[in-house]
Amino acid sequence: MMEQGVGGPFRRRYSPPHGRHGEVARGGRSVINGGRGGGGCVSPSRRQLTSSNSRRTNILMRLTNIRPALILPLQDAFLLAAAAALVLLFRYDGEVAPHAWEGLLNFLPIAVSLFVGVNAVAGVYGQLWRYASIVEARRVLVAGCTSTALMVGVDLIHRFVPLTVAILAGLGATMFVGLARFQTRLISFRRRAEDQHGQPSRAGLNVVVVGAGRSGAELIRQMTSHEHSGLVPVAVVDDDRRTWGRSLHGVRVEGGLADLPGLLPGLDVHQIVLADAEASPETVTQIAGMADNAGVALRILPTSDELVRSGLRLRDLRDLQIDDLLGRDPVDTDFPRIAALLQGRRVLVTGAGGSIGSEICRQVARCCPGLLVLLDHDETHLHDVLATLPFRGVPELVDIRDAARLSRVLDRHRPDVVFHAAAHKHVPMLEAAPSEAVMTNIVGSANLIRAAEAVGVSHLVLISTDKAVHPSSVMGASKSIAEQLVLASAHRSGRAWCGVRFGNVLGSRGSVIPTFSQQIQAGGPVIVTDARMTRYFMTIPEAVQLVLQAAAMSRGAELFMLEMGRPVRILDLAHKMIRLSGRRPGTDVEIRIGGVRPGEKLHEELRIPEESLFETDHPSVLRLEPVILDADHLADHIALLRRLAEADAADELRAALLAASPDGEAPSPSDFVVQDALPSPRDHDGALVEREHW
Repeated sequence: MMEQGVGGPFRRRYSPPHGRHGEVARGGRSVINGGRGGGGCVSPSRRQLTSSNSRRTNILMRLTNIRPALILPLQDAFLLAAAAALVLLFRYDGEVAPHAWEGLLNFLPIAVSLFVGVNAVAGVYGQLWRYASIVEARRVLVAGCTSTALMVGVDLIHRFVPLTVAILAGLGATMFVGLARFQTRLISFRRRAEDQHGQPSRAGLNVVVVGAGRSGAELIRQMTSHEHSGLVPVAVVDDDRRTWGRSLHGVRVEGGLADLPGLLPGLDVHQIVLADAEASPETVTQIAGMADNAGVALRILPTSDELVRSGLRLRDLRDLQIDDLLGRDPVDTDFPRIAALLQGRRVLVTGAGGSIGSEICRQVARCCPGLLVLLDHDETHLHDVLATLPFRGVPELVDIRDAARLSRVLDRHRPDVVFHAAAHKHVPMLEAAPSEAVMTNIVGSANLIRAAEAVGVSHLVLISTDKAVHPSSVMGASKSIAEQLVLASAHRSGRAWCGVRFGNVLGSRGSVIPTFSQQIQAGGPVIVTDARMTRYFMTIPEAVQLVLQAAAMSRGAELFMLEMGRPVRILDLAHKMIRLSGRRPGTDVEIRIGGVRPGEKLHEELRIPEESLFETDHPSVLRLEPVILDADHLADHIALLRRLAEADAADELRAALLAASPDGEAPSPSDFVVQDALPSPRDHDGALVEREHW
């Protein structure tokens, strides 16, 4: 409510609050409301003026509210009368007899009452027609047909006018009402009226939409209806020939994907939008190449899962990412089978703050476990992943190298299922610190296995790597031995424990993708170790989906290998990432060959020939029948590796690691000299389990 007076016509009425901001000096002027007198009270004359203005404002507001409520019914009444008069004129070819006009005048009060009354009951009045949609259009149509039927019924009884006049008057009035209501939408839709060159005059980025399906239609609708979207659709392309030459919300389908390069210059296109969340990687790569050649930005829809969760919105369009170009098709998983393993069960994830571990936590959380325990030695990463879960997980800040604390954690929570993702994984870093690889990847895994055996964990899944096959690095060799530890325990106990082996994941911390991104943002150079080097890649969510699938399939003492698709040449990856950033390889950003680093291989493998390969129920998950080392020899190897690690004998430790893998030559303890002062693992507090346990 506003008041006219001190402070101007737009000053808000004010009731002084208690406290220092509302205090008014006795006999002085109120700082806030400008009144005079003790306590800031308003004088009688001022009160009368205020009261008079308030009454006047209330009357004006009531009149303002009444106007829209009256205008639309009056408009509808006029449209019905006009429609009836026009139909009557046409019915008699312009020569209407006086008795016919008299019958119409008698019919109109009844017809108007029915027409306006049915519209009111149907909710035609009280709408914001600027934002009207098919729902409101259906409401107008239903109301019009109903009132027409009632008018015909009345006319059949009394015969005021010819029956055709009653029918056509009602339907004509309904059409006029629809045009009147939707005129703002029609004008808004045509606001992007074409100039003399046939191009939209509305300001914004000219967009070509690839895909004339439901998603493409919805995107175009949002672009044209939201004036401030900044996107103007100028053409659609689709490989379905049946759509060619037709219009989608006023935008013409100009042809197929092959016609896209020829359209871009002529239409002054600034952006291509791929309106197909299920487009194959080959199609995405093809469109990305066309966009790159034309110097046009490419944006795509989010994944199908995201669309299902949040719906299709313009703001969800995203830039092309490198994983869109790496040839990975969407993964279908047997969710009921996975849920049967996890729902209501107690689940523990080691390395829960890492790239793989955190995604395991998120996907496990969707299966409604009875308890989710997140174990990691890094408090920051643990805190971050907890914030992404739909419910409160149980954090455990523990290092798997601490056998005593790890045992207490498992004894306290007694998990049914364990996902072991905790590991050191950076190849060059571990080449310089092999003792860290042994103590975490081997000794830490042994600690977890011993604790899991003690509490009867039914399912345990080790996250392994393709670098464990014919290992040339400390990291790969340590993961190979971790595989053997899990297999030996599963073979002995008969529990459904397994390992899952796969290649690189996109976007994990310290991997090639973020490394290249940092180098590109810095202006280069991008360092590629060798022009011939290849690697297998998959996205983190995809890898975790398949890990869960493998866990649900496991019968015990087996390795699973994920179908990694085609290996990607790292040099090609660098080229694609530079182009995605809007720069040109070799011109804007230099690519430099740095040489293969210690422990690296040119090409990774996923299995050794001695491991038999079998298909499973899932096309992307393969089962390996692994080579399992002799338990006594494995215990001797681990005892030796631990002594060498505690002595920090890097060279001897590196050689012993590489020789201890299933396809290596087993080392003999006599081949290595270790200080006598070091305690034996069997006597050390928190040491490995006794030989007979392996």
